Amino acid sequence: MGKVALILRVMPKSPDIDLAKVKQAIQERVKVEDIREEPIGFGLKALKLAVIVEDEAGAAERVEVSLQDIIGVERVETIEATLT
Repeated sequence: MGKVALILRVMPKSPDIDLAKVKQAIQERVKVEDIREEPIGFGLKALKLAVIVEDEAGAAERVEVSLQDIIGVERVETIEATLT
């Protein structure tokens, strides 16, 4: 099987959430290729990250669920998936 590059957007619960702690928690759960802050508005920033996973059924959903459990995270969504 091949690999899939996922681009995910991680939305914090509020602008007061410490994004450095969220980034650290993300990197402890999944191997992140790239992570950036993306301004949303009214002081709120999302984290946009790239993750490489195996091309198998449910891989993207498992990553989303894993990241959803991080304290301070409102939601996680896959915004792009591409075969590598």
